[in-house]
Amino acid sequence: MVLNYIWIAFFIIAFIIALIRLFFFGDTQIFTEIINSTFSSSKTAFEVSLGLTGVLSLWLGIMKIGEKSGLIAALSRWLSPVLCRLFPEIPKGHPVMGSIFMNIAANMLGLDNAATPLGLKAMKELQDLNPKKDTATNSMIMFLVINTSGLMLVPISIMVYRAQMGSTQPTDVFIPILLTTTVSTLVGIITVSISQHINLLNKTMLTFGASVALLFSSLIYVSLSISKESMQTYSTLIANIILFSVIITFIFNGLRKKINVYNAFVEGAKEGFTTAVRIIPYLVAFLVGIAIFRTSGALDYLIQGIKYLIDLCGINSSFVGALPTGLMKALSGSGANGLMIDAMKQYGADSFVGRCSCVMRGSSDTTFYILAVYFGSVGISKTRNAVTCGLIVDFAGIIAATIFSYIFFS
Repeated sequence: MVLNYIWIAFFIIAFIIALIRLFFFGDTQIFTEIINSTFSSSKTAFEVSLGLTGVLSLWLGIMKIGEKSGLIAALSRWLSPVLCRLFPEIPKGHPVMGSIFMNIAANMLGLDNAATPLGLKAMKELQDLNPKKDTATNSMIMFLVINTSGLMLVPISIMVYRAQMGSTQPTDVFIPILLTTTVSTLVGIITVSISQHINLLNKTMLTFGASVALLFSSLIYVSLSISKESMQTYSTLIANIILFSVIITFIFNGLRKKINVYNAFVEGAKEGFTTAVRIIPYLVAFLVGIAIFRTSGALDYLIQGIKYLIDLCGINSSFVGALPTGLMKALSGSGANGLMIDAMKQYGADSFVGRCSCVMRGSSDTTFYILAVYFGSVGISKTRNAVTCGLIVDFAGIIAATIFSYIFFS
């Protein structure tokens, strides 16, 4: 229901602002620009879905091999002590635990091409457990919020953008982004846990949290010990080695279990094609709504209003130049990338605003895109509090990004 209201609000607000621009400012091109944006965004939605088809077929094929060989079930048993606390509705040892782990691991490594298919695979398995096929379950909401928090160990793409924009230290945003996305993830998990009455204060979760903190501390230490060139090279190399190792491991495990690996892959790949087709209407709906909202100038007016209020309060508003990236991030990943690059071009890659926009871009993932794709792939229309929890994560990410940017760069 919340998703429905937000989508309608995009159109109503855009229409009102377009009328104001036409009658009060004489902007006769505004409606032409808005209509053109609907065509271009509809085309983009189809191209995104088409681009996902091959990737989905590949990774769902690989996952089907893992499922038939028992590797996914083994992963779910290994992770059950932690994941059972976060997903108490899922039966212990269910294969979906392995799919959830693979998705989270791919997101943490920044492997977007693998993370989305694995996430859609997990959503399909969660839907199989869902007694009300049109309503999101608690497990679905927890899973989506973890995805929207965008926990990433190495934000390699952001660092590459910084290097392309002439930054003398492209990797200097690594630690702030790591800290920010960790805060976003923790806020997301805590928010959903409170709404679902999940107790996180137990030995298993505290031990896991300490282990994650140790891992992040080690990564921060390593990042400070090597050059930026080595950081980029090793990050990309390690991520690709891990990705290829996953494929090889699944195939060899299938051979070891004496299953027909090729047939299993083809069976899973067929699911990838049907899933990609199923999400097209949902993507068209939201990308069109977002494009209209942005083209009308509503986003720009929102930013200006926030800056005005902050200035009235006497607070340092230097970060406001990075806010468009932070707000667009919830709506569109490519749009947020464009605004991040624009901020670095306008203010300088190594300026406070340029760096802050990069930290905001890495603070969390594209909430509405993830909700549209993941829920759309299984036909969920009643999202319950998923949107609210996702927006809380986005808000926490923007605040954390601003605070850490002031700490590290001001």
